[in-house]
Amino acid sequence: MFRRRFSSNPRGARLARRVGLYQLHTWGIPYLSDASESAALIIGELTANAVTHGRVPGRDFELCLRHAPGDRETLGVLRIEVSDTRTECRPPGPGEITAPEDGDDGGRGMLIVDALADRWAVVDREPPGKTVRAELDLLY
Repeated sequence: MFRRRFSSNPRGARLARRVGLYQLHTWGIPYLSDASESAALIIGELTANAVTHGRVPGRDFELCLRHAPGDRETLGVLRIEVSDTRTECRPPGPGEITAPEDGDDGGRGMLIVDALADRWAVVDREPPGKTVRAELDLLY
């Protein structure tokens, strides 16, 4: 398991993505593999959302990665969790996402998470806040 807090600003989101991908590489999920690329997009979107919509001044966000090894048929499961301390402004959960209107500047990020993750959810956390959790089944 890897867990680290980052400053709730765009620089923190970029650093979380880079550090997260390095951690995956040390776990045997090589850079530029399909799993690494999917994880990069998910981490990037969730951390960008945390600093854009979940920011509370003076509070960090947290990235947690868990790799559960698999068996002969799979490399296991990668769980990506991004937590922030804002209780309002929850993103839509699975099955609640609507496509943005043509010409809208935003609103596509959770569509990306929904398309790439095998499972995902938005959950409450203690201390107050929320966690967006996404899981990727890692295949050979």
